[in-house]
Amino acid sequence: MEKYLMQMVMGCIGAVGFAVLFNVSRDKLLYIVSASALSWMGYAVCMLYGTGVFWAFFCGTAVAALISEILARVVQAPVLMLLVPILIPLIPGGDLYHMMSNLVRGNDPEVLRYGRLLLLEAGAIALGIICVASFMSILTSLRRRRHS
Repeated sequence: MEKYLMQMVMGCIGAVGFAVLFNVSRDKLLYIVSASALSWMGYAVCMLYGTGVFWAFFCGTAVAALISEILARVVQAPVLMLLVPILIPLIPGGDLYHMMSNLVRGNDPEVLRYGRLLLLEAGAIALGIICVASFMSILTSLRRRRHS
């Protein structure tokens, strides 16, 4: 549990760093830190309960995407401006590093293992974003129909 808490703190610092890099205004930084922590908690809870890497990344990303969609409407900001820094802690950089390191060393079985894992994680991230964006689009469409 301590491991995930430390990872969450480091992820929040990374999220703030990228938010500053993307010129996100200071009043939105607290939202990004909070959402980043919640998305990492979604990932960590899934990992602790043994759901597997795909579902952990999917849940963490879905939490991040849902929070960024809601926050975008609340703080009047583009969704991507919030989503990208919030997702930074979930980027599978370690697996990419190990895949490339093994590729340079010529260790093909490990390249395939890490490459497969990397594609699985990236696919879960993409699917989480797509599912939430589609859900919000349908929800917005239904609300417009109801009010017209």
